[in-house]
Amino acid sequence: MKTLPFHRRATAATSIIALTAALLVGCTSDSGSEDGVTTVTFAASTFGDPGRGPQLLEWLDEFNTSQNAIRVAAAAVPYPTFGQTVLTQMGSGRGPDLIRFDMPEFEAASEAGLIAPLDDVIDVSKYKLLEQPDKFMIHGGVRHGIIFEASNYAMFYNADLIPNPPTNYQEFFDTARSLTKGDVFGLAFRQTEAEEAGVWQDIFNYVYGFGGAWSDGTNLTINSPKNLEGLQAYKDLYDANVIPRGADAATFRRMFAEGKVGMELNNGGYVTATRGQNADLNFSVAPIPFPVRSQGSILAPIVINKASPAQDAAATFIRWALEPENQVKLQEILGASSVATVTERSAESLQETPFLTVFDELTPSSLPQIVLGFEAKTPDIRKVVVQNVIAALQGTVDLKTALDRAQQQATELVG
Repeated sequence: MKTLPFHRRATAATSIIALTAALLVGCTSDSGSEDGVTTVTFAASTFGDPGRGPQLLEWLDEFNTSQNAIRVAAAAVPYPTFGQTVLTQMGSGRGPDLIRFDMPEFEAASEAGLIAPLDDVIDVSKYKLLEQPDKFMIHGGVRHGIIFEASNYAMFYNADLIPNPPTNYQEFFDTARSLTKGDVFGLAFRQTEAEEAGVWQDIFNYVYGFGGAWSDGTNLTINSPKNLEGLQAYKDLYDANVIPRGADAATFRRMFAEGKVGMELNNGGYVTATRGQNADLNFSVAPIPFPVRSQGSILAPIVINKASPAQDAAATFIRWALEPENQVKLQEILGASSVATVTERSAESLQETPFLTVFDELTPSSLPQIVLGFEAKTPDIRKVVVQNVIAALQGTVDLKTALDRAQQQATELVG
């Protein structure tokens, strides 16, 4: 896909910086009409992605070119603060018109009545939606979202360092340890409280990959034996010093692109980002080699802010995005992710990236990173769990005690 000319990329980047600043200080939405054109703000952390961001901006520009009365302007709020920033603004009757949420914040916003219903403005019967993930777009019998991106987690590995990927946890552990020497690490994952949402995404794979779950749908099961087993595996890797401790995601992903990290568990959207950092990196993807084939999925809905004065214009953009040609273009930008509708990957894309099928085949066993039965409370539960798991990593408490404490705190929280 072609890239934006330099002057257009610079203009787009300037617009993002200005809009991000406005959003972060809690200003009202930038939507409004001027010279007969309604401007709609669209907030998404992915607009700041060095690999996919420029191409997403070009995709938005295609919409803007096709319209006479509507313009969509991108706002790239940084991922670590995205959810809380936007939820706070929406709760004050402000914020962007369109939002690409992750599932925990989507559920919280839906429960709080901050998202505009889509049933009357989007006729989903016109589209062949992905059935399994789309069911999570319905909240209380009302459609509040359309999938923008569905991205399953798998194991990325440097094929120059690892000719044959591990197929079970012991091989995974041994590979990580054998590769760790000098400035090269066998593995990387998030392990600091500053990246709370990212830590939750990472440990989700260990919990579900070892047969655990955060709840049984009715009661929380944070301290279950299977959860303890999965999180102990995560802690064992941390204790083995096979990861660059303290490095944030941006840092260790750059290290992966530079050949200084051997493996990482990540979602399909990372394919494009990795190539954007190093087009020559020889990497591949395999299913996560844990005992149970169950892993997380970045399920990211696009929603309309109920407080938006430009809801009709925002709905026009979503309908445009759902058109088959625009869905195919979006999927090409997102890489190994899926989009809202069923699309076919081109022969060219499969030739270039044969492991795309690995991600696609994981859809039936992938779950959005929410606590089933406690969806709207997921951000609060997440904070409690991550704080206690990090405390165990840092050695201030043993892991079982940490999970027992998290179970008690979270149970009191959901009341």
